[in-house]
Amino acid sequence: MNFIILSPVDIAIAATLLILNAALSIFLRLRLEKQMLVAAARMVVQLLLMGLVLKTLFNLDSALFTSLTALFMMLFAGREVMARQKRRLKGWWSYGLGTSSMVFSCTLVTVFALTTQVRPDPWYEARIALPLLGMILGNTMTGVALGIDRLLTGAAAERSAIEARLALGHPRAEAFGNVIREAMRTGMIPTVNSMSAIGLVSIPGMMTGQILAGVAPMEAVKYQLLIMFLIAGGTGFGVLAAVLVGAGRLTDQRHRLRLDRLRASSD
Repeated sequence: MNFIILSPVDIAIAATLLILNAALSIFLRLRLEKQMLVAAARMVVQLLLMGLVLKTLFNLDSALFTSLTALFMMLFAGREVMARQKRRLKGWWSYGLGTSSMVFSCTLVTVFALTTQVRPDPWYEARIALPLLGMILGNTMTGVALGIDRLLTGAAAERSAIEARLALGHPRAEAFGNVIREAMRTGMIPTVNSMSAIGLVSIPGMMTGQILAGVAPMEAVKYQLLIMFLIAGGTGFGVLAAVLVGAGRLTDQRHRLRLDRLRASSD
C-alpha cells in the first residue's frame, strides 16, 4: 500500500473547518476568532519551516546539528513552560527550573530509547531521533508546566500550614509533603488519562500516521506502545525533578519558607 499524498488544495479544504469555527466565534461573540486565526497562521509557518529544517538535517546526518536542533527544541519548550505559570520564581529560576528538568528527563529517555530499543545506525540519526524527542518533549512540557504551577500556587495557598510544620521542627520534605504530592499528581494526570483512553477512545497520532503510510496495524501498535512508555517515563522524571528542585528553592538551609523568591501573581 502506498501512502496518500496530500495536495495544497486538500489542506485548504480542511482549513475551511477552522474558518467556520472562527465564524461561529464571531456569531456567538466568544472573541476567540483572532486567537484561532493567529494560532493557525503560526502553526502553518512553524510546520513549513520545520519541514524544511528536517529535510536539511536528514541530508546532513550530523550529530552536531541534530544535537543543536534538539537543544533548541528543549529551550523553546522551557519558554512555553514559563509562560504557563500563574506564579513564577524570581530571576533565572523562572525559566531555568522547567527547562533544566526537561533537558534532563527528555535527553535521558530519548538516548535510552535510541540506544536500546530503536537502535538506528547511527544512533543519533535525525530522521529517528528528532521526531522521537518531539513526542516525548511535547508531553513532558505539559506535565512539567502543570507540576510547577501547582507547586508554586499550592505553596502560596498553604503558607500557614507549611510554616507551622517547619516551626514544629518538621523537615522541609515533610512540611511540603502535601503540596509536592499534589503537584506530582497534577503533572502526571494528562499522561495517565491518555494511557487510559488510548485504543478505546482515540487512535493516537503516531499510530494513525503509520497506518495511513501502509504499516501493518500490529507493527503500528508496537511503536505506539513504545512511545507511550517513553512519554510516561520522560514526564515522570521531568515532573519529579521540577517539583523537588522547586520545593527546595522555596526553602533555605535554615528550614524557612521563602515565598519572597516568588514573583507576585500574574492574575
